[in-house]
Amino acid sequence: MSEQKPIYLDHNGTTPVDREVAEAMWPYLTEVYGNPSSTTPQGLQARRAVEDAREQVAALLAAHPDEIVFTSGGTEANNLAIRGAAAQAATPVMVTSAMEHPATIAPVAHLRRQHGWRVHELPVDHVTRIVLDQWPAGPIGLGTLILAHNETGTIQPMQDFAETVHAHGGLVHADAAQAVGKIPVQVDDLHVDLLSVAGHKLYAPKGIGALYVRRGTSLSPVLLGAGQERGIRPGTENVAGIVGLGAAAEAAGRLLATEPGRQSELREHLWRRLSARIPHLVRITPTENALPNTLMVAVPGRLGADILDAAPAVAASTGSACHAGTHTPSASLMAAGLSENVALGALRLTLGRSTSTADIETAADTLIRAIAAERQTA
Repeated sequence: MSEQKPIYLDHNGTTPVDREVAEAMWPYLTEVYGNPSSTTPQGLQARRAVEDAREQVAALLAAHPDEIVFTSGGTEANNLAIRGAAAQAATPVMVTSAMEHPATIAPVAHLRRQHGWRVHELPVDHVTRIVLDQWPAGPIGLGTLILAHNETGTIQPMQDFAETVHAHGGLVHADAAQAVGKIPVQVDDLHVDLLSVAGHKLYAPKGIGALYVRRGTSLSPVLLGAGQERGIRPGTENVAGIVGLGAAAEAAGRLLATEPGRQSELREHLWRRLSARIPHLVRITPTENALPNTLMVAVPGRLGADILDAAPAVAASTGSACHAGTHTPSASLMAAGLSENVALGALRLTLGRSTSTADIETAADTLIRAIAAERQTA
């Protein structure tokens, strides 16, 4: 008898590849093997598939197909947006936040260290939402902000951020890796010039992503090579991955009318079950303006990693990192003003399309027992 799989509550870490996506990709892994830059029949067929996927991704974002540039994932998209826009900027001043993803933190630090950029970090409140009343004086070259926080699920006031950056003369980049497919994301509504997409957060495979580049936005390539993707991102296209991203975008568009509401109801059911049985449980994810699938909670005075170790039937993440046996609280949670005592006890529970009511019941019972047992042995 096979062992039962853990309940998967780490969809913000990565999503499984949707069956529909895998089926769309299969011919481009086996039969349609042409180089999309060639004029062979196989190459022309591959080129058509790439352009069809470009239209599918553009449709999900309410963008034009020629504004979509395919990348190897969200990290490359962020680097291309931040470093590519910085190379064209007249003012070396950046505005970002104190709770960005490492895929933003690293290129921003590179610009500060290697190119003398001045970086202004907006503070965040107790739920990691940016505070918009502390802007630098003078012109801004670029503003970059995560649209939905990968740990807490908090959705940022991107439109307000973008309007202020534009008023100071800068371009605006949104890291939308966690948001696209979970909530409606339309580039004109957000007022952004650049927006990053990560396929593996969207039921597409790992190793594929996209960057939206608004028409008229000047961007220098980060990679050097041939002229693929209008010269912005050279390199032979990952045709199968691109097809998968297109199929995933189309599926997400169909599901946006129903799936966010379903997952939100399950999330709240999980919170009610946990909070009723776990004393002093802290809810970090806000009840409004948050991703519908995300619930971050914390057990003060306990290590999230220890709780998950005691609950192997639940696959989830914590709000801390472990290096050489030492647990470090999330920088974002510390920036939000949470105590180390709370931040170290954080659990990130993120639902997906396959999550059922039965899954939530099992996960809740498992975590409640694990926390009770861990407290008894502490």
